[in-house]
Amino acid sequence: MSDAPSARTLRAGRYAIIGVLGSGSQAETLDAVDKRDGRAVAIKRFQVRGAKSWKDVELAEREARVLSTLSHPNLPVYVEHFEEDGALYLVMEKIEGETLASRRRRKAPLSSSDIARFLSDADSVLGYLHSRAPAIIHRDIKPGNVILRADGSFAIVDFGSVRDQLKPEGGSTVVGTFGYMAPEQFQGRSLPGSDVYAVGATALSLVTGREPEDLPHRGLAIDVPAALGRGAEPWLVRTLSAMLEPDPDKRPGRVPAPGSGRRAAPAATASRKPDLHAIREAGREQRRRIREENRHLQRELKAQVREETRRVRREVQSLRRSRHAPWQRHQHGFGPAAPLLIAIVMLALTAARVGTWALLRVFLPTVLGVLSLFFGRPLRRAAYRSHEVGRGGDLSLQHAMRLVRGRMLGHDIEAEAEAEELDPEAAEPASAAARNRVSNAGFRVESLDDFDDYSNETDEHRRREPR
Repeated sequence: MSDAPSARTLRAGRYAIIGVLGSGSQAETLDAVDKRDGRAVAIKRFQVRGAKSWKDVELAEREARVLSTLSHPNLPVYVEHFEEDGALYLVMEKIEGETLASRRRRKAPLSSSDIARFLSDADSVLGYLHSRAPAIIHRDIKPGNVILRADGSFAIVDFGSVRDQLKPEGGSTVVGTFGYMAPEQFQGRSLPGSDVYAVGATALSLVTGREPEDLPHRGLAIDVPAALGRGAEPWLVRTLSAMLEPDPDKRPGRVPAPGSGRRAAPAATASRKPDLHAIREAGREQRRRIREENRHLQRELKAQVREETRRVRREVQSLRRSRHAPWQRHQHGFGPAAPLLIAIVMLALTAARVGTWALLRVFLPTVLGVLSLFFGRPLRRAAYRSHEVGRGGDLSLQHAMRLVRGRMLGHDIEAEAEAEELDPEAAEPASAAARNRVSNAGFRVESLDDFDDYSNETDEHRRREPR
């Protein structure tokens, strides 16, 4: 392959060649300007005629095809590709900056924040590539293929070794750079975790200033703590040790977040095992919130029933005092304002009853019943209790409405209630219906005191019940 392009322009004079940016075993990269819009471009030139093998031609065509489908701020922007004079040319927008290999040669160290930025940018790029269908594996991430831009961000270039599809037999050609290749790549098995290993080896090389194969090893693994020394930051030691795990089944499936302390799931299990601990914790928190909400609703219901019962009692006492006042009596002993007052009380009680029925007998039991499918029997018990509390409140409000309705119709409800308290078995059928028995709960809501006793018993039972 020649050291300079065979012509000073390409594509019928569209691209003016300025110089050579770099050269490799398969291609050379030319520095050029697109005369059409004046932008700087990098042109990769593959010598198809006289290639050593068809594999080189296949890799060149694959790089052009894959790059044309990518769009990411940390990857080169594809312009076009074409054949001319027995060579294949791939045109990309030029990424301005310095390669990390050049920076290492001039011994310009990267700070801890630079390494964290590199890991973060690499995680973004790999997440984008590996999420494609099929997954795109770079296979040759190393300092020479990473560019540090002026704004401090990092771009990954040179997709000449990319693999964009899986072979049916599961194997692939051994492609990569020694020292930065994961152990499985030597077997022809390139996985998404292989790129994670290469990013870790690149970061370690930048921090130590040495090639990965020259660093201390322990068995097949690079001894990251020994390579970084005692002064290294703990998060960096932890992160690079995980990324450089020789076993691909134990290696993280993605680049761990710098300094976050999170441990990425192994590549073999990340996609198939849910976080059971997080699910359990979420379930406990959900049950706790439901219990708190249940107690809150019970307190509100008790307060509502207490207030409505007191209001009815006040009205009954007021009517009783005014029963024998001839100047206030009309039909059935009512004063002029009594019908309006009773109507307002009836509307309030009806609204309270509808709200109690909708919230505690329909909505909350339904929600808790659905959640019990995921969180088990405690929520089914909570749904049952909510239904029973709503039933008790509804029966209390029914009793209060019968008292008011009876007064409006002229029935002696007070006498019936007193007779019922003295002899419940001898009361009239209509009065017997007002006793509001709830057989499932084993209690009778006849007054506010009865409801308070039941609620207290329920709270005491809940505190004794094992959770």
